Amino acid sequence: MKSSDRPTKIRVLLADDHLIVREGIRSSFLRHPAITIVGDAANGLEAIAKVRKLSPDVVLMDVNMPEMNGLEATALIHKEFPAVKVVALTVHHSREYVLEILRSGARAYVLKDASPDEIAEAIKAAFSGHAFFSPSIASIVLKDYLHTAQSQTAPNQYGLSGRETEVLRLIAKGRTTKEIAGQINVGARTIETYRARLMRKLNVRNAAELTSTAIAHQLV
Repeated sequence: MKSSDRPTKIRVLLADDHLIVREGIRSSFLRHPAITIVGDAANGLEAIAKVRKLSPDVVLMDVNMPEMNGLEATALIHKEFPAVKVVALTVHHSREYVLEILRSGARAYVLKDASPDEIAEAIKAAFSGHAFFSPSIASIVLKDYLHTAQSQTAPNQYGLSGRETEVLRLIAKGRTTKEIAGQINVGARTIETYRARLMRKLNVRNAAELTSTAIAHQLV
């Protein structure tokens, strides 16, 4: 295969105030076939400067950093560089924290004890425009709201059908279009139609906003 025929790697910027974390992640992706680390930053301000300079596809963003935290940096990157996807990397498990980082514009939420494979999965999902949660995060966030939603008998305010709600729950769990199609036995094009209809009904622009709105309004 010629070098020009090789698939383009996802260009990732690391933002974490701990050098050992940055070096560990960089080392784990050194030979990854789909991901290349193009730079790193030790705080939110530096992360924004590096995004301007390096134009990464994805920023792997620590939430707690000095000078400017990951929440503020994510919001500014989302506003100034909407094509750049942010994957939050954090130790926090709380539902409120998850919602806050999603509202800031992050596409995915991964815990710091996640394996390199899980972090890679989150990066690839975000790059493709999909939401992603570490499994433990998805479980914590969804359990409470699923219980509440299942106890409600009145139609939800958005007028979602049963199948639309089912697709929405799977999207919120970070499932890809192909995975959802396989699980409910329909074509991928049908799932894309459901996804577009859900975004229209919930008045959102992307999968991350779809997920955060669904959770915030107890639709999943």
